[in-house]
Amino acid sequence: MEEMEEELKCPVCGSFYREPIILPCSHNICQACARNILVQTPESESPQSRRASGSGVSDYDYLDLDKMSLYSEADSGYGSYGGFASAPTTPCQKSPNGVRVFPPAMPPPATHLSPALAPVPRNSCITCPQCHRSLILDDRGLRGFPKNRVLEGVIDRYQQSKAAALKCQLCEKAPKEATVMCEQCDVFYCDPCRLRCHPPRGPLAKHRLVPPAQGRVSRRLSPRKVSTCTDHELENHSMYCVQCKMPVCYQCLEEGKHSSHEVKALGAMWKLHKSQLSQALNGLSDRAKEAKEFLVQLRNMVQQIQENSVEFEACLVAQCDALIDALNRRKAQLLARVNKEHEHKLKVVRDQISHCTVKLRQTTGLMEYCLEVIKENDPSGFLQISDALIRRVHLTEDQWGKGTLTPRMTTDFDLSLDNSPLLQSIHQLDFVQMKIPATPILQLEECCTHNNSATLSWKQPPLSTVPAEGYILELDDGNGGQFREVYVGKETMCTVDGLHFNSTYNARIKAFNKTGVSQYSKTLVLQTSEVAWFAFDPGSAHSDIIFSNDNLTVTCSSYDDRVVLGKTGFSKGVHYWELTVDRYDNHPDPAFGVARNNVMKDVMLGKDDKAWAMYVDNNRSWFMHNNSHTNRTEGGITKGATIGVLLDLNRKTLTFFINDEQQGPIAFENVEGLFFPAVSLNRNVQVTLHTGLPVPDCYSSRASIA
Repeated sequence: MEEMEEELKCPVCGSFYREPIILPCSHNICQACARNILVQTPESESPQSRRASGSGVSDYDYLDLDKMSLYSEADSGYGSYGGFASAPTTPCQKSPNGVRVFPPAMPPPATHLSPALAPVPRNSCITCPQCHRSLILDDRGLRGFPKNRVLEGVIDRYQQSKAAALKCQLCEKAPKEATVMCEQCDVFYCDPCRLRCHPPRGPLAKHRLVPPAQGRVSRRLSPRKVSTCTDHELENHSMYCVQCKMPVCYQCLEEGKHSSHEVKALGAMWKLHKSQLSQALNGLSDRAKEAKEFLVQLRNMVQQIQENSVEFEACLVAQCDALIDALNRRKAQLLARVNKEHEHKLKVVRDQISHCTVKLRQTTGLMEYCLEVIKENDPSGFLQISDALIRRVHLTEDQWGKGTLTPRMTTDFDLSLDNSPLLQSIHQLDFVQMKIPATPILQLEECCTHNNSATLSWKQPPLSTVPAEGYILELDDGNGGQFREVYVGKETMCTVDGLHFNSTYNARIKAFNKTGVSQYSKTLVLQTSEVAWFAFDPGSAHSDIIFSNDNLTVTCSSYDDRVVLGKTGFSKGVHYWELTVDRYDNHPDPAFGVARNNVMKDVMLGKDDKAWAMYVDNNRSWFMHNNSHTNRTEGGITKGATIGVLLDLNRKTLTFFINDEQQGPIAFENVEGLFFPAVSLNRNVQVTLHTGLPVPDCYSSRASIA
């Protein structure tokens, strides 16, 4: 009940309501507080004086129903009554619970009467402190507003519930805590006083003793003072006016105030409104329950956000540290390359210095030798060596002229570090994982299976703000194997055909965009049908085939055999279907069996290697595959006959029945792959397909023995 306390406090004084009255806007206010916030309007501004003067309707016209003013300034912090000389623009105040309240324009006149009985100034105006609607009071003043007796009772019970523990009423000194209450005596007893003053014998034995809390409740439920009419204070409310939505007394009805209104008994309307309030509370209770669950969810989200934040920060630090480590490793590699280039340049220059030094020493020696030779005065001796020396000098000079004096290495490093892409990447470094689309939600109410097809529907979470460019739907193999992609696209619904019958599939979905792929959704388990329901397929049939009966009945317009397939293919499980012969003229030989989807459609079934069939006339039958005829068996068909086809892909066999009896041995073995029911016929035959049938009992019993 503590949460209800704000409902029980006056918006003006902030305390529990004292003698609350109900304003026409349905809000409550203490009677004393209502008197404190009255504002007196000038005589010339009252509705009566304006009507008497015949002036037109102004901006401050009053409603006919409850004379409520159109004035409202709920969004501003100030309020004023335009044109009221005695009520200048006055800033509003705030009550303890934050509601705006207009102070009185003038102090109340001195009076010796209580606030509730003191006369109200003429032409007074009151403004609701909660909705700020204004009302001109009539001659009755505040007595014209009904008193909220129910609110008073609720406040009394609330205050009693907050009181201290109940004490024994018969203890002479230091009353002990009461343990029981006698409903007949209306007295609270402790255990010693009950044994002494209220023994369980004699007339007292019939008294009903209840726990103190229950006794306090029964006291609260005792009859309260009946509310009286605001117009006739000596009359109790006895009826309820439906149009005015208020209780009325007998004298109000006698005076004709509600003569044209619908009036009902007060007790009946009391029960009706209690029932309506109870129904409304049921809905509100559901919302409150949802709100509590939502608050639990939000609190869990707070904890989860904190945990995710710590985890995410650790992940971010680890990722940045990894980038720094990678950059340091790359830095070391680049420095090694620079050092290698440095050593190479130095080696080349030093080698060239050494080579030039040696050559310069040789050249200098040759030059000094030639100078000494020139100093010799022996012509014959000079001429003997002069030619050789001249050649050596020219050769040495030529050696110096072939780039010997050009540096073999530049001082510049031909390495230039291009760090702009990396810097740009660092500047663009962002939480790309936050831009991955949210995990899609499978809409269970729209997901279903039919035969060997499954339809799945999904959507993005309601609070998702990151768009998805497409979705990837995955299914397993129906046997608990690995998932495989069955759809990639933008649609949010997909039907997957060609699944195995009587199999359990697991499905999941994920979203993707340019940034990446979301997490998988929760896995949805799908169960395909145990037996197959299908019809003939007009889309793949020969053009001469004629369909009827919702594609369950077929015949042909040609004298040649034409092939028609069923809509559903089988690759796993045991499947049985029947065909009844509706018309059989001139002893034709229709064929029944299974075929691949690309079987020849303009020849008898079984003529090529894409079909496995039994063809039958009125006397006998044969099995045929790839134009090979085997196992001639006596027994044919007539009008009304039934041909059964049993495809057992678990045992990889194909068996035929005529009129519930097996026709010959097992027709074909080692059949595996994808097969479609198939029939070939001409214009002399009409058959009707029957599907969703159980396996014949004779075959089931043999299979169980085997």
